[in-house]
Amino acid sequence: MSAIGAYGFLSDCSSAALVDTSGSIDWWCVPRFDSPSVFGRLLDAGAGHWRLAPAAEFTSTRDYVGDSLVLRTVLRTDDGAVAVTDALGMQPGARGHDIGMRPPHVLLRAVEGLEGSVEMGVEVAPRLEYGLTLPRWQPLEEGAWGARAGPVELRLTADVALTPDVGDLHGRFTVSAGERRTFRLAYTPSYADAGQADPAGCGADGWSALQDTAQAWQSWADLHPGYQGRHRRLVRRSSLVLQGLTYQRSGAVIAAATTSLPEEPGGELNWDYRFAWLRDVSLTLQALWVAACPDEADRFFHWLAGALGEVGDRPLQIMYGVQGERDLTEHDLDHLDGHRGSRPVRVGNDAWKQRQLDVMGEVLFAAHLLRDQIGDFSETVQGLLVALADQAARDWHLPDAGMWESRGQPRHYTTSKVLCWVALDRAIALADRLGPHARPQEWARTRDEIRAEVLARAWSERAGAYAGALGSDSLDASILLLPLLGFLPADDPRMLATIEAVRRELSDGTLVRRWDGDTAGFLICSFWLVECLALAGRVEEASRWFDRLAERANDLGLLSEEVDAATGELLGNFPQAFSHVGLINAAWRLTEATGQQGFDEMQ
Repeated sequence: MSAIGAYGFLSDCSSAALVDTSGSIDWWCVPRFDSPSVFGRLLDAGAGHWRLAPAAEFTSTRDYVGDSLVLRTVLRTDDGAVAVTDALGMQPGARGHDIGMRPPHVLLRAVEGLEGSVEMGVEVAPRLEYGLTLPRWQPLEEGAWGARAGPVELRLTADVALTPDVGDLHGRFTVSAGERRTFRLAYTPSYADAGQADPAGCGADGWSALQDTAQAWQSWADLHPGYQGRHRRLVRRSSLVLQGLTYQRSGAVIAAATTSLPEEPGGELNWDYRFAWLRDVSLTLQALWVAACPDEADRFFHWLAGALGEVGDRPLQIMYGVQGERDLTEHDLDHLDGHRGSRPVRVGNDAWKQRQLDVMGEVLFAAHLLRDQIGDFSETVQGLLVALADQAARDWHLPDAGMWESRGQPRHYTTSKVLCWVALDRAIALADRLGPHARPQEWARTRDEIRAEVLARAWSERAGAYAGALGSDSLDASILLLPLLGFLPADDPRMLATIEAVRRELSDGTLVRRWDGDTAGFLICSFWLVECLALAGRVEEASRWFDRLAERANDLGLLSEEVDAATGELLGNFPQAFSHVGLINAAWRLTEATGQQGFDEMQ
């Protein structure tokens, strides 16, 4: 398996695959982001892969095709050069907002000869259900192979000769300049209806399918050309990544495409991020608004209302499956060694059981920000937002797990209180659109009570800063959210002191750790510091920090959750929505601070 930063990201807005610089697809979960893997070498050497690469030693360079998630890798040997193009296929002819609505679940690969002649090797080695099941390949019509194992049926079509060998298909072939070879690997459930047996796109010409998929992505990007601010290219790439992490049928956005990539190599902090956190979806919508891609707002709130059902007096669940599933119970896959020996490998995430009080504020922040895109709130959305405001007013004084999802004793985290303040502040601002059950006067009294409590108890004289929890002296980088949420101005003397304390105590270069003792720099915290510096008028300094953070992305502009300050290695699940959200918002904040564009309604 390769280092995390070596991977490129493929998506059909339903499932995701990762392909490394050596031409190996080491991760594909299908038909949903959170489905068991077909290729899982990312987490164990024996859990399946699909390698397509020169037989001799080679070097590689790569980039996405235009504004798409179609990846083109140029491989050079002493004898010549080829280009390998990879994608998860879209439904033929899908364009604009329709991309990813009915994906055919087909991995597309093509080899083009560029110079000389290159001998290529191909090894297709699926290991289904996270490596538990070995498929048996059977020849079909000419150029086609089929395999069924457990609940999965695969169909591979190729215009090169292949040989089966204990669950694998192998082949060698030569590509000369001007020649092309294509491969299509299609998934269907083993017991699909007859009409599903040959997915749309499986029988299409492979090269045409790749071209059509690139055009589908470009058509989506062309609908959102509006952002003209600083770091436009990076913002555009990050918005495409966020779209690729969106389960298009529901509008839910997953936190990352992977499970159990470690926060520390060889460590135990390995979590499944293939679910939709309300926090992440709300922040993603805010970032897409900045990037002039706000069209998902209606669908998100429709999904959210359906996932939550009747809120009532129950604590708000913080995360769901992409179709609104509630039970995400966690278990370990003991048969997998983990990425670079990082165990356990986990499927599911028990954080779904936690109380996290910040979530209500993040959802109401997004509703307020996107109010013009949403239009008139339906009665269902009105009821939902009122219920969230009421819950923030009722529960703000309780301890919780905090936004970093501590599995220890609940505490009175400062940002949890502040985001309850945000929930009520934005609900008051939306009161005339929330129907007859809105209670702005009651909400205002509680909002003011929360503010007074935070200002009185979050400040630590010993730390000379606002602390991570009420009555504590310990710093937490989440405090950087206070000016970003409008709770305090960045140039407030105590807020300035807090920003400086975070820089002094929690930063390694431009990487900001969440707390003292955290193992690596957390990228969204680092981008929050950029925003705070920009809001405080220190724009040149903020720009330098942003530029150095942007260099932490891999060669394709992809970011994980964390970065090892000593080695620069990307760590944690990948690609990470949170980190790309942070990049977009920091770029926008720098743009606004220099007067190039203004989005005053952000706060």
